[in-house]
Amino acid sequence: MHPLIQHIQKLTSGFEIAEEPILSFFETKDFKKKDILQEEGKRCSSYFFVVKGCLRLFFTDINGVEQTMQFALENWWITDLNAFRSGRKSAYTIQALEETEVLAITAANYELMLAELPIAEKYFRLVYERAYAASLLRIQMISRMPKPEFYELFQSRYPEFIQRIPQKVLASFLGFTPEYLSELRKNIAKRKSNP
Repeated sequence: MHPLIQHIQKLTSGFEIAEEPILSFFETKDFKKKDILQEEGKRCSSYFFVVKGCLRLFFTDINGVEQTMQFALENWWITDLNAFRSGRKSAYTIQALEETEVLAITAANYELMLAELPIAEKYFRLVYERAYAASLLRIQMISRMPKPEFYELFQSRYPEFIQRIPQKVLASFLGFTPEYLSELRKNIAKRKSNP
């Protein structure tokens, strides 16, 4: 069974669905490490479901520093949702951090799919609810928690990110400098080796 179909069934409590009607709205695309899927300032035309690999969504600030806002590993969705839905230029760049395979859907196909398949409407509502809750939690953790505690909580909840994402990119997502993250990791490793 295709990973997207498995994910839909998982989120919608095992609701049985046929693959072909849903997958017909998508196109499979492959990207190499560092490939750009969506460029900041260009029209946003696709919404991506990660089948295999890792993507990041970021913008470049006025000082030329990249600020990572979101990651997407297997079974995650990623796009500049506002630009995708409105047809506007994207405020973000999406880049492959590894060799990545995605399912891409255009805005027109997305609207058609939602109109024709009620299960897709339910699925995306659940996806958005989870994403919104995760965004609020991240903002709260960045604002309230001391940096070492925030990092350790993030590490315990998302160990796959820690292993797969370059330190500089992870630091930008966490609101740290790469130097601070490196020092923090050393201190945590030292503490664990000398309990």
